[in-house]
Amino acid sequence: MANVSTMQPFARGDIFAGSTLLNRKDDDHAGDGRIIQYDSNLKQKGVLWTEGTTHLVGGLAFAPDRTLWAFDSNSHTVIRVSPEGRQLPRIHFADRAFSNINFAADGTIYLGEHLVGNTVRLRPGSTLGTTLPKLPGTDRFGDGHLYQFTQDGKLLKEFATPVHGGMPGFLGLTGAALRADGRTMLYLSELSDSIRVYDLVNDKPLPNLVSYPPESGTMVISIMYMPDGRLLHVRAKGREGFFMDQLSETGEVIRSYTLPGPGWANMGKSIEKDIVLIGNFFSGQLGKFNLASGEMVATADTGTQRSLAGLAQFPG
Repeated sequence: MANVSTMQPFARGDIFAGSTLLNRKDDDHAGDGRIIQYDSNLKQKGVLWTEGTTHLVGGLAFAPDRTLWAFDSNSHTVIRVSPEGRQLPRIHFADRAFSNINFAADGTIYLGEHLVGNTVRLRPGSTLGTTLPKLPGTDRFGDGHLYQFTQDGKLLKEFATPVHGGMPGFLGLTGAALRADGRTMLYLSELSDSIRVYDLVNDKPLPNLVSYPPESGTMVISIMYMPDGRLLHVRAKGREGFFMDQLSETGEVIRSYTLPGPGWANMGKSIEKDIVLIGNFFSGQLGKFNLASGEMVATADTGTQRSLAGLAQFPG
């Protein structure tokens, strides 16, 4: 039976979650691409079954023109959804594994390349469960670089951002946050040891914002600026759990929050005061987290484990 999209025109405060239905036995990251639509109280309203995707749909973000952007890095697909709830014609940016976007004040966009290198490092006895795509004509998954484009797909500049690779070795520029001045980009490789900084004007890396020593057992997960300028960072620390920190622009921890269990990997911007959207990749749960009280104030469940890969709230 064919999937039927029921996504409704966007209303102010609607929350969107990228959660592919993982229904392929040969690949635990693959299936029918899906963006779930909730109202501001996390009551489900509809779903968009994405066209042209094969694997996890994530990296959700709203552009200034109210278009919703998302990514399937495995199929090298950039997804755009109109405020009417309809998927727009595909723009081919590049045969690269983009997974995240930042919107510049001049109308251009910065896309981060999710994959790097050609090596997969796994713990003994574990398997990856999916096949990583390679750049056409090469044996590499990607370069982990940052790319500046016009919104209609013209490449303006490639920035040779140094990346860590993360614990499995192939994770490139998996998350990024453009500073308000538009001159520098904060970025990271998931499951690595640092938040890095790149000077976009002078095209060079700067000293790390945060570096965790190996003995700390800490790994970076994600990074995001809230609409009011607060900088948030999710990290995992060994058996202690997952944490969300508010950081200063020089990397000091202003406030730290203990998250309810492991797997909280995604953050999304909210239009509500003191609220950040957070998602659990392991369980498929998403929630609205209140930074003032340190409490989860609303939750929903996508119904699919190891799939939730992006969150965003429609600003109206």
